[in-house]
Amino acid sequence: MAGLQTLLRFGARRLLRRPRPTLHKVKSSPRLPHDADAEPAPSTALYWSKAPVFGTIPVRIMRAHTVTLVDTTAWLFGGCDDKDCGKDVFCFDIETMQWSRPEVIGDVPPPSRAHTATAVDRKIVVYGGGQGSTYYDTVYVLDTVMRRWTKPIVAGANPPPRRAHTAVLYKGKIWVFGGGNGMTALNDVWTLDVSNTGKMRWDEVQTTGRKPSHRGYHSANLAGNIMIIVGGSDGKDCFNDMWCLNLDTLRWTKLIIDKSYRRLSHTSTLVGSYLFIIGGHDGTVYCKDVLLFNLSNGLAGHQRRTVSSSRNQRHLHSSQYHRSRIVKL
Repeated sequence: MAGLQTLLRFGARRLLRRPRPTLHKVKSSPRLPHDADAEPAPSTALYWSKAPVFGTIPVRIMRAHTVTLVDTTAWLFGGCDDKDCGKDVFCFDIETMQWSRPEVIGDVPPPSRAHTATAVDRKIVVYGGGQGSTYYDTVYVLDTVMRRWTKPIVAGANPPPRRAHTAVLYKGKIWVFGGGNGMTALNDVWTLDVSNTGKMRWDEVQTTGRKPSHRGYHSANLAGNIMIIVGGSDGKDCFNDMWCLNLDTLRWTKLIIDKSYRRLSHTSTLVGSYLFIIGGHDGTVYCKDVLLFNLSNGLAGHQRRTVSSSRNQRHLHSSQYHRSRIVKL
Protein backbone atom coordinates (compact mmCIF):
# COMPACT_ATOMS: atom_id res chain seq x y z
CA MET A 1 0.00 0.00 0.00
CA ALA A 2 1.33 3.40 -1.01
CA GLY A 3 3.03 5.33 1.78
CA LEU A 4 2.56 2.91 4.65
CA GLN A 5 5.80 1.39 5.77
CA THR A 6 9.23 2.94 5.32
CA LEU A 7 12.28 2.91 7.56
CA LEU A 8 14.98 5.54 8.05
CA ARG A 9 18.23 4.17 9.44
CA PHE A 10 21.17 6.10 10.92
CA GLY A 11 24.92 5.61 10.49
CA ALA A 12 27.28 4.17 7.92
CA ARG A 13 26.40 1.06 5.98
CA ARG A 14 27.14 -0.28 2.53
CA LEU A 15 24.05 -1.47 0.72
CA LEU A 16 25.76 -4.61 -0.60
CA ARG A 17 25.12 -8.23 0.13
CA ARG A 18 27.85 -9.79 2.22
CA PRO A 19 28.32 -13.30 3.63
CA ARG A 20 26.64 -13.47 7.01
CA PRO A 21 28.15 -15.70 9.71
CA THR A 22 25.93 -18.25 11.39
CA LEU A 23 24.87 -16.89 14.76
CA HIS A 24 22.88 -18.67 17.40
CA LYS A 25 20.48 -16.22 19.00
CA VAL A 26 17.47 -16.67 21.17
CA LYS A 27 15.80 -13.62 19.65
CA SER A 28 16.31 -12.14 16.21
CA SER A 29 15.11 -9.07 14.36
CA PRO A 30 13.86 -9.20 10.78
CA ARG A 31 16.44 -8.37 8.14
CA LEU A 32 15.66 -5.08 6.42
CA PRO A 33 16.35 -5.37 2.68
CA HIS A 34 17.24 -2.26 0.73
CA ASP A 35 16.58 -1.35 -2.86
CA ALA A 36 18.98 -3.25 -5.11
CA ASP A 37 19.72 -0.12 -7.14
CA ALA A 38 20.52 2.10 -4.18
CA GLU A 39 24.06 3.43 -4.12
CA PRO A 40 26.38 2.92 -1.11
CA ALA A 41 25.42 5.27 1.73
CA PRO A 42 28.27 7.39 3.14
CA SER A 43 28.52 7.96 6.87
CA THR A 44 26.96 11.42 6.60
CA ALA A 45 23.84 10.14 4.85
CA LEU A 46 20.64 8.50 5.98
CA TYR A 47 18.97 5.82 3.96
CA TRP A 48 15.42 4.67 3.45
CA SER A 49 14.31 1.10 2.96
CA LYS A 50 10.92 -0.53 2.55
CA ALA A 51 10.02 -2.58 5.60
CA PRO A 52 9.40 -6.35 5.08
CA VAL A 53 5.93 -6.33 6.62
CA PHE A 54 3.41 -9.15 6.91
CA GLY A 55 0.10 -9.92 8.59
CA THR A 56 -3.25 -8.15 8.24
CA ILE A 57 -2.00 -5.17 6.28
CA PRO A 58 -4.35 -2.17 5.78
CA VAL A 59 -5.60 -2.23 2.22
CA ARG A 60 -6.68 1.37 1.72
CA ILE A 61 -4.49 4.42 1.29
CA MET A 62 -4.43 6.56 4.44
CA ARG A 63 -3.58 10.13 5.26
CA ALA A 64 -4.29 12.41 8.24
CA HIS A 65 -4.46 9.31 10.47
CA THR A 66 -2.70 8.96 13.82
CA VAL A 67 -0.13 6.41 14.95
CA THR A 68 0.56 6.11 18.68
CA LEU A 69 3.40 4.01 20.05
CA VAL A 70 2.62 1.97 23.19
CA ASP A 71 5.64 -0.15 24.17
CA THR A 72 6.61 -1.73 20.82
CA THR A 73 3.15 -1.59 19.24
CA ALA A 74 2.12 1.27 16.98
CA TRP A 75 -1.67 1.81 17.11
CA LEU A 76 -3.11 3.32 13.94
CA PHE A 77 -6.54 4.96 14.05
CA GLY A 78 -8.70 6.69 11.46
CA GLY A 79 -7.46 8.67 8.49
CA CYS A 80 -8.95 9.10 5.06
CA ASP A 81 -8.46 8.20 1.42
CA ASP A 82 -9.79 9.95 -1.67
CA LYS A 83 -13.38 8.98 -0.86
CA ASP A 84 -14.07 9.00 2.88
CA CYS A 85 -12.72 8.68 6.42
CA GLY A 86 -12.34 5.52 8.46
CA LYS A 87 -12.54 4.48 12.10
CA ASP A 88 -10.49 1.31 11.84
CA VAL A 89 -7.81 0.36 14.35
CA PHE A 90 -4.68 -1.46 13.19
CA CYS A 91 -1.62 -2.51 15.15
CA PHE A 92 1.93 -2.64 13.83
CA ASP A 93 4.61 -4.41 15.87
CA ILE A 94 7.58 -2.19 15.31
CA GLU A 95 10.08 -4.97 16.09
CA THR A 96 8.61 -7.95 14.21
CA MET A 97 7.10 -5.82 11.42
CA GLN A 98 3.75 -7.59 11.73
CA TRP A 99 0.40 -5.90 11.09
CA SER A 100 -2.75 -7.00 12.89
CA ARG A 101 -6.31 -5.76 13.21
CA PRO A 102 -7.55 -6.11 16.80
CA GLU A 103 -11.20 -6.50 17.70
CA VAL A 104 -12.22 -3.43 19.70
CA ILE A 105 -15.41 -2.91 21.68
CA GLY A 106 -17.21 -0.10 23.48
CA ASP A 107 -18.05 3.44 22.36
CA VAL A 108 -16.14 3.46 19.08
CA PRO A 109 -15.43 6.98 17.75
CA PRO A 110 -16.92 8.03 14.40
CA PRO A 111 -14.73 8.10 11.29
CA SER A 112 -12.12 10.82 11.68
CA ARG A 113 -9.15 12.57 10.14
CA ALA A 114 -6.66 15.17 11.44
CA HIS A 115 -7.35 14.35 15.11
CA THR A 116 -4.70 13.79 17.79
CA ALA A 117 -4.02 10.56 19.68
CA THR A 118 -1.87 10.76 22.82
CA ALA A 119 -0.48 7.83 24.82
CA VAL A 120 -1.25 8.03 28.54
CA ASP A 121 0.28 4.93 30.12
CA ARG A 122 -1.35 2.14 28.08
CA LYS A 123 -4.36 4.18 27.07
CA ILE A 124 -4.72 6.38 24.00
CA VAL A 125 -6.65 9.65 24.29
CA VAL A 126 -8.17 10.79 20.98
CA TYR A 127 -9.37 14.37 20.64
CA GLY A 128 -10.94 16.42 17.87
CA GLY A 129 -10.69 15.65 14.17
CA GLY A 130 -13.66 15.30 11.88
CA GLN A 131 -14.86 14.24 8.47
CA GLY A 132 -16.13 16.30 5.57
CA SER A 133 -17.47 19.59 6.89
CA THR A 134 -17.94 18.22 10.42
CA TYR A 135 -15.46 19.12 13.16
CA TYR A 136 -15.34 17.28 16.51
CA ASP A 137 -14.80 18.54 20.05
CA THR A 138 -15.12 15.10 21.65
CA VAL A 139 -12.68 12.97 23.65
CA TYR A 140 -12.42 9.18 23.35
CA VAL A 141 -10.14 6.80 25.23
CA LEU A 142 -8.86 3.48 23.92
CA ASP A 143 -7.65 1.03 26.57
CA THR A 144 -5.01 -0.93 24.65
CA VAL A 145 -4.99 -3.73 27.23
CA MET A 146 -8.76 -4.31 27.30
CA ARG A 147 -9.14 -3.08 23.70
CA ARG A 148 -12.17 -1.08 24.75
CA TRP A 149 -13.24 2.41 23.66
CA THR A 150 -14.90 4.76 26.15
CA LYS A 151 -16.29 8.28 25.80
CA PRO A 152 -15.59 9.98 29.13
CA ILE A 153 -17.53 12.88 30.58
CA VAL A 154 -15.08 15.79 30.69
CA ALA A 155 -15.48 18.67 33.16
CA GLY A 156 -14.71 22.30 32.39
CA ALA A 157 -15.54 24.41 29.35
CA ASN A 158 -14.99 22.51 26.10
CA PRO A 159 -12.56 24.05 23.60
CA PRO A 160 -13.97 24.81 20.14
CA PRO A 161 -14.19 21.86 17.71
CA ARG A 162 -11.01 21.52 15.72
CA ARG A 163 -8.75 19.41 13.58
CA ALA A 164 -5.18 19.66 12.29
CA HIS A 165 -4.09 20.69 15.80
CA THR A 166 -1.27 19.22 17.92
CA ALA A 167 -1.06 17.66 21.38
CA VAL A 168 1.77 16.76 23.77
CA LEU A 169 1.68 15.16 27.24
CA TYR A 170 3.36 16.96 30.15
CA LYS A 171 2.83 16.52 33.91
CA GLY A 172 -0.43 14.62 33.61
CA LYS A 173 -1.96 17.04 31.12
CA ILE A 174 -2.41 16.97 27.35
CA TRP A 175 -1.47 20.36 25.91
CA VAL A 176 -3.42 21.23 22.74
CA PHE A 177 -2.37 24.01 20.41
CA GLY A 178 -3.89 25.51 17.26
CA GLY A 179 -5.73 23.76 14.46
CA GLY A 180 -8.78 24.97 12.61
CA ASN A 181 -12.53 25.01 13.27
CA GLY A 182 -13.72 25.10 9.66
CA MET A 183 -13.95 28.89 9.52
CA THR A 184 -10.58 30.07 10.76
CA ALA A 185 -7.25 28.81 12.00
CA LEU A 186 -6.61 28.93 15.75
CA ASN A 187 -3.69 29.74 18.05
CA ASP A 188 -5.20 29.02 21.46
CA VAL A 189 -3.78 26.64 24.07
CA TRP A 190 -5.83 24.22 26.17
CA THR A 191 -4.98 21.51 28.68
CA LEU A 192 -6.84 18.27 29.26
CA ASP A 193 -6.08 16.89 32.73
CA VAL A 194 -5.62 13.12 32.26
CA SER A 195 -3.96 12.36 35.59
CA ASN A 196 -7.17 10.43 36.29
CA THR A 197 -8.69 9.28 32.99
CA GLY A 198 -11.99 8.75 34.78
CA LYS A 199 -12.17 12.43 35.81
CA MET A 200 -10.80 14.58 33.01
CA ARG A 201 -11.02 18.35 32.88
CA TRP A 202 -10.50 21.00 30.19
CA ASP A 203 -8.87 24.37 30.99
CA GLU A 204 -7.89 27.19 28.65
CA VAL A 205 -4.31 28.35 29.19
CA GLN A 206 -3.47 32.04 29.38
CA THR A 207 0.02 32.49 27.95
CA THR A 208 2.43 35.43 27.90
CA GLY A 209 4.82 36.74 25.28
CA ARG A 210 4.20 37.12 21.59
CA LYS A 211 2.02 34.26 20.33
CA PRO A 212 2.46 32.32 17.11
CA SER A 213 0.03 33.26 14.38
CA HIS A 214 -3.11 31.17 13.87
CA ARG A 215 -2.25 27.85 12.23
CA GLY A 216 -3.01 24.20 11.63
CA TYR A 217 -1.10 21.29 10.06
CA HIS A 218 1.96 22.27 12.09
CA SER A 219 3.93 19.89 14.33
CA ALA A 220 4.65 19.89 18.06
CA ASN A 221 7.35 18.14 20.07
CA LEU A 222 8.12 18.08 23.77
CA ALA A 223 11.75 18.64 24.78
CA GLY A 224 11.93 18.69 28.56
CA ASN A 225 9.36 21.29 29.60
CA ILE A 226 9.36 23.04 26.21
CA MET A 227 6.75 22.51 23.48
CA ILE A 228 8.31 23.23 20.08
CA ILE A 229 6.01 24.27 17.22
CA VAL A 230 7.21 24.02 13.62
CA GLY A 231 5.57 25.50 10.53
CA GLY A 232 1.92 25.00 9.61
CA SER A 233 -0.55 27.03 7.60
CA ASP A 234 -3.46 29.43 8.14
CA GLY A 235 -5.10 28.32 4.90
CA LYS A 236 -3.34 31.05 2.90
CA ASP A 237 0.34 31.02 3.80
CA CYS A 238 2.73 28.18 4.53
CA PHE A 239 4.91 29.11 7.52
CA ASN A 240 8.65 28.69 8.01
CA ASP A 241 8.89 29.76 11.64
CA MET A 242 9.56 27.85 14.88
CA TRP A 243 8.18 28.68 18.31
CA CYS A 244 8.53 27.30 21.82
CA LEU A 245 6.18 27.46 24.79
CA ASN A 246 7.63 26.93 28.25
CA LEU A 247 4.95 24.76 29.87
CA ASP A 248 6.03 25.83 33.36
CA THR A 249 6.17 29.60 32.86
CA LEU A 250 3.57 29.61 30.01
CA ARG A 251 5.65 32.04 27.99
CA TRP A 252 5.98 31.94 24.19
CA THR A 253 9.30 32.60 22.44
CA LYS A 254 10.01 32.76 18.71
CA LEU A 255 13.11 30.75 17.90
CA ILE A 256 15.89 32.24 15.81
CA ILE A 257 17.08 29.73 13.20
CA ASP A 258 19.95 30.09 10.77
CA LYS A 259 17.97 28.79 7.80
CA SER A 260 14.22 28.35 7.52
CA TYR A 261 12.06 26.04 5.43
CA ARG A 262 8.36 26.43 4.70
CA ARG A 263 6.54 23.30 5.77
CA LEU A 264 3.05 22.00 6.58
CA SER A 265 1.54 18.52 7.01
CA HIS A 266 5.02 17.19 7.85
CA THR A 267 6.22 15.12 10.79
CA SER A 268 8.80 16.17 13.36
CA THR A 269 10.54 13.53 15.45
CA LEU A 270 12.88 14.17 18.37
CA VAL A 271 16.02 11.99 18.24
CA GLY A 272 18.44 12.95 21.01
CA SER A 273 19.11 16.65 20.58
CA TYR A 274 18.01 16.66 16.93
CA LEU A 275 14.60 17.41 15.50
CA PHE A 276 14.01 15.41 12.30
CA ILE A 277 11.44 17.07 10.02
CA ILE A 278 10.30 14.74 7.26
CA GLY A 279 8.21 15.34 4.17
CA GLY A 280 5.17 17.58 4.11
CA HIS A 281 4.38 20.42 1.71
CA ASP A 282 6.18 23.74 1.23
CA GLY A 283 3.19 25.61 -0.16
CA THR A 284 4.10 24.70 -3.73
CA VAL A 285 5.19 21.06 -3.94
CA TYR A 286 5.24 17.92 -1.82
CA CYS A 287 8.57 17.30 -0.12
CA LYS A 288 10.73 14.22 0.37
CA ASP A 289 13.68 15.79 2.15
CA VAL A 290 14.82 15.28 5.74
CA LEU A 291 15.60 18.46 7.69
CA LEU A 292 17.65 18.33 10.88
CA PHE A 293 17.62 21.00 13.58
CA ASN A 294 20.15 20.72 16.39
CA LEU A 295 18.37 21.91 19.53
CA SER A 296 21.64 22.13 21.48
CA ASN A 297 23.53 24.16 18.88
CA GLY A 298 21.53 27.30 18.26
CA LEU A 299 18.94 25.50 16.11
CA ALA A 300 21.33 25.09 13.22
CA GLY A 301 19.17 23.62 10.48
CA HIS A 302 20.27 21.76 7.37
CA GLN A 303 19.11 19.20 4.87
CA ARG A 304 20.55 15.73 5.30
CA ARG A 305 21.23 13.59 2.27
CA THR A 306 19.09 10.46 2.06
CA VAL A 307 19.79 7.41 -0.09
CA SER A 308 17.06 5.43 -1.81
CA SER A 309 16.02 4.55 -5.35
CA SER A 310 12.34 5.11 -4.50
CA ARG A 311 10.28 8.29 -4.30
CA ASN A 312 9.33 9.34 -0.78
CA GLN A 313 7.25 12.50 -1.21
CA ARG A 314 4.39 12.43 1.26
CA HIS A 315 2.36 14.49 3.66
CA LEU A 316 -0.21 13.88 6.40
CA HIS A 317 1.76 10.79 7.42
CA SER A 318 3.13 9.67 10.77
CA SER A 319 6.68 9.02 11.98
CA GLN A 320 7.72 6.99 15.02
CA TYR A 321 11.23 6.62 16.49
CA HIS A 322 12.35 3.27 17.87
CA ARG A 323 15.83 1.81 18.29
CA SER A 324 17.75 4.03 15.87
CA ARG A 325 15.04 3.89 13.22
CA ILE A 326 12.32 6.28 12.16
CA VAL A 327 9.32 4.35 10.87
CA LYS A 328 6.94 6.16 8.52
CA LEU A 329 3.39 4.87 8.52
